[in-house]
Amino acid sequence: MVLCGVAAYLVVQYVTGGGGAHGCKVVSADADGTSYEFSPEQAQNAATIAAVGTGRHMPERAVAIALATAIQESGLRNIQHGDRDSLGLFQQRPSQGWGTEEQIMDPAYAAGIFYAHLAKVPDYTGLPLTVAAQRVQRSGYPEAYAKHEPDATLLAASLTGTASATLTCDGRPQPGASAIGPDAVRGALVRDFGRDALQETGAEVGGVPVPSPSPSPSVTATAQGRTVTVPVPRGRQPDAGGYGERQRGWQLAQWAVANSSALHIQRVSYAGREWVAGSSDSQWKPVASDGTGGAEQSAGAVRIVTGQ
Repeated sequence: MVLCGVAAYLVVQYVTGGGGAHGCKVVSADADGTSYEFSPEQAQNAATIAAVGTGRHMPERAVAIALATAIQESGLRNIQHGDRDSLGLFQQRPSQGWGTEEQIMDPAYAAGIFYAHLAKVPDYTGLPLTVAAQRVQRSGYPEAYAKHEPDATLLAASLTGTASATLTCDGRPQPGASAIGPDAVRGALVRDFGRDALQETGAEVGGVPVPSPSPSPSVTATAQGRTVTVPVPRGRQPDAGGYGERQRGWQLAQWAVANSSALHIQRVSYAGREWVAGSSDSQWKPVASDGTGGAEQSAGAVRIVTGQ
């Protein structure tokens, strides 16, 4: 009985993300003390889920539904096992037409096909979260998603940019990262948000203009490291998902913080706020322009500084 109890505890801790150092935290923009702590791995997966959603112009409610589903199904971990042939963040099954094993184990693909199915659910934004999720998942435990709605809603507000400067991580680099540096950051941005979502007329790579329709964020060398600059068009009007200039900027900035451990990101700045890895509290802090380009005071671009 003792062994069964220990095993059950470990399973719960694994699925919910408890029982270990978290490293990342989201707080409520309402300053009501509500927060959600999770690991860098979970933060990275949550950021991918949100980025794929906003890249498809899915509303914040859709992102919350997707995040609650992934928290329940996998604890925001890209697991290689599950019930029968279930795999990945959403425990999708190759035998049920969700894709190949390789596709399902790609977080961006898994999130994309989840949203594709969700978009077919009539009036999903007006349904209770657990009902909308169940219409997609067809789970044997249809009420299980409801308990994750508060955490998922908090995450979605941050990762869609509705709530600014609410996600922080300690930014400790993950050992053995296979790809780090500016090229890895740019590749991850395109993978998660989609190339179309990142098209910015006038972007440059190495000082050479890149014409539409396929520009990339620019890369420059600074005294602090290598900087990836992602333009945020001023006056950008809300898209079909409701994301305007401010939301787009904070989507990118908080995505970068969530990926800081995996991509060895040291510093992120946007709209006069800056996050720095490894500081005492790793909070977003107001910064003044120092003339070196290390802090972006205007709302015109998100700057992501990497260690390599």
